[in-house]
Parts: sequence; structure tokens; C-alpha cells
Amino acid sequence: MIFSNVLGFSQTGPGGVSRDALQNYRIGRDLEAGNRMEEAGQYYAEAVRICMNEISRNEATPDTYAILTWTLRRQRKFNEVISWGEQALRISADDYRIIETMGEAYFYLNDYSRSLSFMQRYVNSLPHGEQAPTAYFFIGETFRIQGRFRHADIAYTTALQLAPGMALWWYRLGLVREAVGDYVPAIQAYERALRLNPDYPEASQGLERVRR
Repeated sequence: MIFSNVLGFSQTGPGGVSRDALQNYRIGRDLEAGNRMEEAGQYYAEAVRICMNEISRNEATPDTYAILTWTLRRQRKFNEVISWGEQALRISADDYRIIETMGEAYFYLNDYSRSLSFMQRYVNSLPHGEQAPTAYFFIGETFRIQGRFRHADIAYTTALQLAPGMALWWYRLGLVREAVGDYVPAIQAYERALRLNPDYPEASQGLERVRR
């Protein structure tokens, strides 16, 4: 089976048992995208089991820890992401797959300073990496929550230059532009969100506000 390198692996994917864990993770993610959460959970649990078995047998590779932390993040077990991520970075300090995932986990734990540190570490080293759009988005989210709207605008804009098809990201960009009174750019951002998702009430409401 051929695995896309979008997850940070080579074209042939990881070797050995980790490949089975990756397959379960990917199936679970696809099921989750289809809102089949119970089935997704079963595949995620199997991915975790395979990774934990590798670790217990002292056969774990950096791929093992990457798949494990991705899966735990999908399961919303953010403290476990941090715990295993720290262990992984002791083995491979520059595994940017782990660094980005830990940035997400810290964000969802409301530890925005650590989230920002990990995400900035990722984009400073891999500004065009596979997860760079997501990293820039989370940087924007942190700045927005902190009220640093100009910084958030830059981060969201960078994320959208790399991945322009995300309606949520355009909506968030509209929000921070609206917050500082940049109404014409805010209108443009809300309109882009609505072109991508015409049934987006928050974007419609934002557009109505800034047009008044």
C-alpha cells in the first residue's frame, strides 16, 4: 500500500507494524470526517494499541510516536499527547510532526503560550512544511484570543496563502479585521468564506455587520 507523504512519511510510508497503525489512523480519520464517530473510535483504538505494543517491546521508531500522538489528538486526549510527545522529542528532538501536534494539544488545553512556542518553532523551521498552514492558523487563533488582532491577521493570511480553501479560516480573518475596523478587507474575507460555504451563518452575520 502506498501512503501519501502529507503525513510526513516517505512515499512508501513507515515500515513494519507502524504501517498498520498508520492505516488504522487514516481509516479512523476518514470515518470521523464522515461523522461516523463510533467506528472511527474503534480504528483509533487499534492504532493506539499497535503503537503501544511497539513501545512496550522497545521497537518504537519516530513514526510510532508520530502516529500515536496524532491518534491521541483525534481522541482529544491532549494530556497524553503532551506526555508521549515529550518522550518522543527526547528521542528525536527535531521531529516536527510531533512539535506541531503538541502545539495543537497545548492550544486545546488553553496553554496558549506553549502552543504558540511550538507552532512558531514549527513554522520557523518548516515555513512550507505539510502542516505549516495548520500551524499558522493556530498561531492566528492564539493571537486572536489574546486580542493581538494585527498579528492574527498576518498569521491567518499566511495560512490562507498556503491553503486558501478553508472557509473557517477566512471567517476568522474577517473577525480580526472587523475587530480593528478594517471593514473593506473584512468584507472580502467574509465573502470568501461564503463562497466556500454558502451556508455559513456566522460569516453571513459578520458580512451584514460590516456592511452597515
